[in-house]
Amino acid sequence: MMRKYLVKRSQVEMTQLVLPNDTNQLGNLLGGRLMEWMDIAAAISAQRHCNRVCVTAAADDLVFHQPIRLGEVVTLRASVNRAFGTSMEVGVHVVAENQLTGERKTANTAYLTFVAVDEHGMPVGIPPVIPQTPDEKRRYHEALTRRNLRLKRRKTVKK
Repeated sequence: MMRKYLVKRSQVEMTQLVLPNDTNQLGNLLGGRLMEWMDIAAAISAQRHCNRVCVTAAADDLVFHQPIRLGEVVTLRASVNRAFGTSMEVGVHVVAENQLTGERKTANTAYLTFVAVDEHGMPVGIPPVIPQTPDEKRRYHEALTRRNLRLKRRKTVKK
């Protein structure tokens, strides 16, 4: 019988300082750099959940709410929202902080889908997630809706 795991088992918090090499000509964090950081945080979360190598299958609803400026500290929080057999949805929430003023702002959010794989790169089963808090339960239920939309879009694209 497959064990079930609490959402908190998969929680990841990662912090980055935005340096000049991370920015564009306007002094804002490059979108691609942030996407890389989000993918890393989400991958760690997915792997922490199932103790398997996990590969990125999709990124959805990646929203750039606010620009992140040179010198700001970026905190990425990721956790598994729901598991679906061999795949799982990981939510990532990004907060930017100006350490000189103390101002914090939600800068980005996204949902990434990961697939757990074996040593041959083949998908393998993963344990279900047990949401406990009202927020975890909300994200758990919303994850199924997003998954159904992803699968519907995928069918449309294949046609």
